[in-house]
Amino acid sequence: MERMDQDLAFMLQYENVAWYENGTVRILDRRIYPREIKFVVCNTYKEVAKAIKDMVTQSAGPYTAAGMGMALAAFEVREKNEAAQLEFLEKAAYDISHARPTTANRMGIVTKGCLEAAKKALSEGKDASEAIFNTTINSLNRRYSTMETVGEYLADMFPKNGSIMTQCFGETIIGMMLRAARKRDNQIKIYCAETRPYLQGARLTASCCSGMGFDTTVITDNMIAYTMQNKNIDLFTSAADTIAKDGHIANKIGTFQIAILAKHFGIPYFVTGIPDADKEKGSDIVIEERDPKEVLSYGGMKNTLDGVKGIYPSFDITPPHLISGIVTDKGIFSSYDLKRYFETKSEKFY
Repeated sequence: MERMDQDLAFMLQYENVAWYENGTVRILDRRIYPREIKFVVCNTYKEVAKAIKDMVTQSAGPYTAAGMGMALAAFEVREKNEAAQLEFLEKAAYDISHARPTTANRMGIVTKGCLEAAKKALSEGKDASEAIFNTTINSLNRRYSTMETVGEYLADMFPKNGSIMTQCFGETIIGMMLRAARKRDNQIKIYCAETRPYLQGARLTASCCSGMGFDTTVITDNMIAYTMQNKNIDLFTSAADTIAKDGHIANKIGTFQIAILAKHFGIPYFVTGIPDADKEKGSDIVIEERDPKEVLSYGGMKNTLDGVKGIYPSFDITPPHLISGIVTDKGIFSSYDLKRYFETKSEKFY
């Protein structure tokens, strides 16, 4: 099998996202990367679910961690009979997929695929853990391959040597759009919004872009309008954690306001991702509210006096009228025409 992570940044290599081996799962701790390169080691599937909930890994990282966590769950009950193993795995599938509510639908597809692999393996007298691991690797390769197609379509929208603004960390699409730009000899400049409170844009996106040889600039979240007005931004792009059929998308908190500013300055905004068949409209999207303490402190240091309150919605919803196009594996669709995406057969993604 040809792996699709060749020539990508360190943190996009399969082993450096999440990896199952010898009864443990190791997950790159993206909360502290690149200040430290440290892996969180999980000895039970519940520890994997907690790592996902605690945002040890973000963006598409949880999908990989979910598959590896299911392999670990199978290892935990390898000595039990088939019925007991499947019962345990079904519980693990639910716990892992619901670690974070906004993406529970996509995570559920991942864990369901792992369950199916386990059932087939057990019925044939084979090791369920190994079967789930192989399924996860195949899924990883499939997602990377699909996102490479998306990256090619997106890169076609980049002006020659233009300036591109990003939001948060789009995981695979970041690597694939840069690989596509490099193939076109297009030396784009990347402006990364820092993305409070975890600074994924500053730490993760900027690290990938710089690591792949592109001119990379980090701006704080309150510099968007200034940068668009004064730094000749040609295009704004982000991934999406959920894409509803009516064109509403959910992405990291702050995406909505950047989209508003892009519309004001006449800058096109292209969203990347695969539309969700089970999300009919924006109101179907559940926004995760995280512990406000994550806003009131950073890196273990408190930034406010006692009694000061905070809020932390992880995502916001951007309406279709602010989106220039949704870039998929089937091409670029109008945000008002997404139902057409489902009129043709789709290859399995998760």
